[in-house]
Amino acid sequence: MSLTKKGYMPRLIDKSIEENLEIFGAISIEGAKWCGKTWTALHHSNSVVYLNNTADNFREKHLAEMDVNLVLDKDMPELIDEWQEVPAIWDAVRFKCDQDAIKGKYILTGSSVPVSDKIHHSGAGRICKMNMYTMSLYESGDSSGDVSLMDLFENKVKNKLVNKIELQRLAELIVRGGWPETININIAGAMKIAKSYIEAVLDKDIIYIDGVKRDKEKMEMLLRSLARNESTISANSLLMKDIDNNITEKDVTISRNTVADYLDVLKRLHLIENQNPFMYKIRSRINVGKNPKRHFVDPSLGCAVLNITPEKLINDLETFGLYFEALCERDLKIYAEAIGAKLYHYRENDTGIEVDAIIEIADGEYGAIEIKLGANKEEEAVASLKKFYELAEVKPKFMCVICGLYNAVIKRPDGIYVLPITALKP
Repeated sequence: MSLTKKGYMPRLIDKSIEENLEIFGAISIEGAKWCGKTWTALHHSNSVVYLNNTADNFREKHLAEMDVNLVLDKDMPELIDEWQEVPAIWDAVRFKCDQDAIKGKYILTGSSVPVSDKIHHSGAGRICKMNMYTMSLYESGDSSGDVSLMDLFENKVKNKLVNKIELQRLAELIVRGGWPETININIAGAMKIAKSYIEAVLDKDIIYIDGVKRDKEKMEMLLRSLARNESTISANSLLMKDIDNNITEKDVTISRNTVADYLDVLKRLHLIENQNPFMYKIRSRINVGKNPKRHFVDPSLGCAVLNITPEKLINDLETFGLYFEALCERDLKIYAEAIGAKLYHYRENDTGIEVDAIIEIADGEYGAIEIKLGANKEEEAVASLKKFYELAEVKPKFMCVICGLYNAVIKRPDGIYVLPITALKP
């Protein structure tokens, strides 16, 4: 009997967890703190070990530090929550998976990546790594799911009217984010949670992750630069320049190595993610950009760093557009992974032709998506997609414009779909 918590909201990753527990001896669910890993893992577990439990003075952690086998003896699947607190658990679980052919023995959850030299084996073939994110609009009940990604790939989308979201509500969804704790509380409370998250990162996590003391002020400046450059293609050199331009103290500087180290820490804490470039199926003579697009794992984090409220977004439509793109690409990544696909972006350096999102499914077919906040930008988005289509050696399976303020799902006479993000699902 599983340990499902009362009030558990099903997640898209649930299906993949069930499938992988039948294939692998163990799975490892990785993602940012508070994104719902523990509750989801409990939904699939018959027993649990909490390594960061303060209620019993970290008793189970101390047992694991003495002998990991003391905590790997419960009913299977057994959940080891925050396993990175005792990195030796990874190798012990991998070893136990080698001893027999039993599947689904352990579920590991972790909110940070431990120092690699503390782990001696990758776990390949025994432990399946899975990424988990904050809740998409479909998971939180804020998308009707009238259209699925697979419908787009299979040309099964029918024209229909759907509910139109108001500008105020769209701004609130961005600022609220997809943290399970914020789904059913007011926006002011959700904003406080996001701000406390950033404060915890600066006060504790950037040091606790590996014991290296880092400059809180410089990390905060980097976070602000990332927030200002959300949804953009910004190389480390551009982040350095942005930070230098906003430093008020003359003697304070930040080096390239410091930026690289701090970005690595944020990645290991699962707070930022790169949306990699799509560089194949395009004629090789084309000068395709190779830099990733930068995102916070949830748009609410960037809003918290810059103290952005729904009202500020509404009064600054340029920033609103970038953070709407971040919201859409968060959801597209979740939906893509739910169907075994990957999310990319495309930019051609010489002419500036770009596509906000490319989704490639397992058989190599892909779709091209432009993202616009307002329906008044539809023709601009369509023109960009058509230019991309002309360049593509292998043509996209579908092309689509995702809008924020739109009340229909349509297929235009030119074959390009237009739909709101609040109608999408995997």
